[in-house]
Amino acid sequence: MPRTNMSATAEIQAKHAKYVLSPWLAQGGLVAPVIARGEGSYLFDADGKKYLDFGSGLIAVNLGHGHPKVVAAIQEQASLLGYAAPSLFHDKRALLGEELSAMSPWAGGEGCRTFFTTAGADANDDAVRIARAVTGRTKVLSAYRSFHGSSGTSIMLTGEDRRWGGEPGPPSIMRFFAPYPYRSPFHATSPAEETSRAIEHLERILMHEDPKRVAAILIEPVVGSNGVIVYPDGYLPALRALTEKHGIILIADEVMTGFGRTGPAFASQKFGVVPDMLTFAKGVTSAYLPLGGVLVREKIASTFDARALPCGHTYSGHPMCVAAGLATVRAYKEEKVFERGAALEGVLRAGLANIAEKHRTVGEARGTGAFFALELVKDRATKEPLVPWHGDGPGVMKNLYVELRKRGVYTFGKFNCVMVAPPLTATKAEVEEGLGALDDALTAFEAAL
Repeated sequence: MPRTNMSATAEIQAKHAKYVLSPWLAQGGLVAPVIARGEGSYLFDADGKKYLDFGSGLIAVNLGHGHPKVVAAIQEQASLLGYAAPSLFHDKRALLGEELSAMSPWAGGEGCRTFFTTAGADANDDAVRIARAVTGRTKVLSAYRSFHGSSGTSIMLTGEDRRWGGEPGPPSIMRFFAPYPYRSPFHATSPAEETSRAIEHLERILMHEDPKRVAAILIEPVVGSNGVIVYPDGYLPALRALTEKHGIILIADEVMTGFGRTGPAFASQKFGVVPDMLTFAKGVTSAYLPLGGVLVREKIASTFDARALPCGHTYSGHPMCVAAGLATVRAYKEEKVFERGAALEGVLRAGLANIAEKHRTVGEARGTGAFFALELVKDRATKEPLVPWHGDGPGVMKNLYVELRKRGVYTFGKFNCVMVAPPLTATKAEVEEGLGALDDALTAFEAAL
């Protein structure tokens, strides 16, 4: 591609700073590369510099950048139909719904129907609304140290500081502590103890809230942007059993974990749990166009055959977006992308374990599939976070991401946790390139502390 000059890049950066608000950041002094295109596992800025996308955008570009089948599907749909009201039927909506049912946790059984949204946040909003409508109950429980979106209900379902700006929000949302083996909120000494104490804790909360008033529990099968926490074996099945005991709907937020990120199509399948609803976004189109939705198992979906569904959006099942989604999920199958992503787990696990051993600031490397994170600490023995949880702002952690970009690697993180999640299509060599850059960046970062 033609290279721009540095003054042109600086002009674009200045206009971006003047006219655009960037999410979740203090706006003063922001400077970032001007990204011009993407190809495979790489991004290219306006000056031609190449960056390995080691965070898959925001854990979304599972298929890599610029996949020709998805690009062609978007182009074809644009030439045919740009928009049709969601009350009208459309071929791509029907075909994508069929594909999603076939890969869902209910495949081979009752199946499911999809309510399409534009993002994961409104998918979680709508899943809660459906649960309340079906059960006639109002209360909803979600975990601390979670993120479920930034819209009206989803921001209040969130269990970390991004929720605070949305308060006061909708009532009847309560929170609980989920397992976190590295920093056990239950003072557990083993994974089995962590699970049993976490379930006992949740049972106690349900007792105080009255389980007959609880419509749903919403949980990420693997904690996403809050540090990629993998629950101990047995926790999610025990949670499922508890919801079944009390007639509570279990909603799996698979906005990050869906579409092969942990290995199977959905993390619920990996951990042997069949939820009642499942929310998705991001990977359904490899983030090429905005699309989300709620997979609703048939026994719940059928309750709306005789009464109105209490959800609706102008862009529900937007033709351009579902065309992109259909091409994406077909590419996943045809090119065995989920299997390719699962094969990266060994490379990531071994490489990050080596990095953790070498670097004094790495308290833990953890993850599953192609979904990992490093948690950085001041002291390994005390596990004191390198920066405070709910703190740091544009502080010291920013320096690590700058060091990574110097070495041609992009990723992101939350507080003291750094995400490591390449596209599922990344090669072993590309992953090793990213790990090498991370190793070097940590060396420079630690030297400056």
